[in-house]
Parts: sequence; structure tokens; C-alpha cells
Amino acid sequence: MDERVEQRDPESDEKEDVTIEPESEEGVEEKVGNKIAKMRDELAACRKEKQEYMDGWQRAKADYVNLLKRTEEGAKTSELRGKIKAVETLLPAFDALERAKEHGEIPEGFLAIAKQIENAFATLGLDEIGKIGEKFDPTVHEAFAQDVAESIETDNTVTAVLEKGWKIDDKIIRPAKVRVGMFGTS
Repeated sequence: MDERVEQRDPESDEKEDVTIEPESEEGVEEKVGNKIAKMRDELAACRKEKQEYMDGWQRAKADYVNLLKRTEEGAKTSELRGKIKAVETLLPAFDALERAKEHGEIPEGFLAIAKQIENAFATLGLDEIGKIGEKFDPTVHEAFAQDVAESIETDNTVTAVLEKGWKIDDKIIRPAKVRVGMFGTS
């Protein structure tokens, strides 16, 4: 189907009829094919860019989660250090009160103070280490002497606590100073 269009020649100002012939089917298919190929290329570039953004976002999210974990661990470590420092500062006074209590040399008012310190230690999560009859464990006990054990069952057990040990969670603040029973030694 031919299409006729009037066209004016700019130099002569005359009108001229021009016939425009339609493009062949091959030409149209080629243009459409080129357009589709171009769109596919743009789509592939967009997908690649999207994946780069997604990868960057996932890395940033993982970094953020790791930062939160490190911050939380750091806060817990700082809190534990603070508790340990407080306990280490109070332990000598507490030990003196305990020794005085054992010897009956402590006035009634000081018993209340000793009880307050014990309650403060409990609030901080402090646990006592070293009880008579428990198995000797060199990670929590410090052996100062040996006693003769009466039987094989009491071999390698704590026979006396010379000074209490203390721990917070799994952190040993001070091992218990103990005497250990050994069976078969004279």
C-alpha cells in the first residue's frame, strides 16, 4: 500500500508529491528484533545492577548484625569486669569479718554488715567455691595441705576450707584454699 504525501521544496516553494513505499516485512522484523535485543540487554543490565545492590545490602545487614553481637558481648564483658573489680575490692573486708565471726570476736552490728555484704555478693551473681566433702578440683581449689583420708571414698576430697573461693558465672575470681584428704598416705 503506497502512501502519497505532499512535500514542499524549500528552495522553490513548490509542492511536490512524494510516494512513500511501506517497509518490507523483513525490515520491520529486523527493527523489532533489534528493539527486543536492546530491551533484553537493558533488562540483563538491570538484573545485574539489582543483584549488586542486593549483595551490598546483604553484606551491610550481616555487618550490622555482627556489630550488634560484638557490642552486646562487649557490654557483657564490661559488666563482668566491673562486678569482678567490685568483689575483689570487698573481699578482704569480707574475709576479715568471716574470720572474726568464726572466732566469736564480732559484735552484733558487724554481723549485720557481713550479712549485707553476702546479700550484695548474691545480687552480683557471686557463688561460693569450696565445701568440705567435695572432690578436689585444681581449677577451683588451691591445695595448701594434705590430711589422711579414712577410706578410698574420701580420697582426693576437701577436708577443710581455709579460705572460701569465689566465682561469677564460669569466671573464677579466687580459688578456694583447702586441705585435701589422701587415702593411703602416712
